[in-house]
Amino acid sequence: MGQTRRMTQLHDPEYRGFASDNYAGAHPEVIAAIAEANGGHQIAYGEDVYTARLQEVMKQHFGDRAEAFPVFNGTGANVTALTSLLPRWGAVVATSTAHIHTDEGGAPERISGLKLLTVSAPDGKLTPELIDREAWGWGDEHRAQPLAVSITQTTELGTLYTVDEVRAIADHAHSLGMTLHMDGSRISNAAAALGVPFRDYTTDAGVDILSFGGTKNGLLYGEAIVVLNPAVSEGLLYLRKLNMQLASKMRFVSAQLIALLTDDLYLNSAGHANRMAGHLRHGLQQAIDEGAISGLTFTQQTQANAVFASLPNASADRLREKVRFYDWDRARGEVRWMTSFDTTEADVDAFVDAITEELSAR
Repeated sequence: MGQTRRMTQLHDPEYRGFASDNYAGAHPEVIAAIAEANGGHQIAYGEDVYTARLQEVMKQHFGDRAEAFPVFNGTGANVTALTSLLPRWGAVVATSTAHIHTDEGGAPERISGLKLLTVSAPDGKLTPELIDREAWGWGDEHRAQPLAVSITQTTELGTLYTVDEVRAIADHAHSLGMTLHMDGSRISNAAAALGVPFRDYTTDAGVDILSFGGTKNGLLYGEAIVVLNPAVSEGLLYLRKLNMQLASKMRFVSAQLIALLTDDLYLNSAGHANRMAGHLRHGLQQAIDEGAISGLTFTQQTQANAVFASLPNASADRLREKVRFYDWDRARGEVRWMTSFDTTEADVDAFVDAITEELSAR
């Protein structure tokens, strides 16, 4: 028997950053699920037993009409889902901070051909009134037709839509003949924060189609488009391939999603990440209240696993030499700190200490 070749570990597994929950590795239970799905042959392109089982699991969470289409990544899920809702002349109303507008390289417009109609929302959340700023002009051949609304749960600013807020948006969109897409890249964090099942703020609230996120909550890779209202989505069987999102060995994407959605792994992991963000904010607020630091203010509510704050850019730059995180709006000195399923209290405490040392009130 030959020796098994192993890659030398190239990174420090004890290092933690606060830049993105994408920085975290895969959850051990997810890695185990991939290993269990390995071996032998299974039919390719989704005709495998794991993808069949995933359909059953998704129906348990989202209702009997739910149908899941596993894909590689969130951008692919968003673009493909929205394409299935719209004709070539269709437009999508979203916030100006929406991921589909700011962080997907123009893919929705360049790949799908749809038009994004964006409105400013200081807390990252659409309302019926904000939707109406761009939901007009039907029948005007000079204007892209507003036919869908896209919201993000939780939002790009770390805020949270309540069940009633989602339902109000869905009712308003439907009254205008528009469909509702939810970008659920952090949908598990929303479930943990709201304390209700997925379907309460998706299917039962009137969401038509969902991009279900997994990578930010412990998957190695993979997301899923979940059709909640089959009457409004068309052609996903073909669009997924057309948009280069059809995995040949789909069993490995499906197995990860099954693991995430079994025995509340999604909820426990996301809930832990949320608590760590709360721990970070509490530690910093305590330091502010005690007069230990100055020059730090919070810019958004901390409702899930994101903390938004402002501090001097020079201080942020020095802190980044120790711990990685991103600027959100450098002109305002605004930064974003994200926590993950594997963030520990010790990680947070060390980061609070580093911030306190940098911003100490001398």
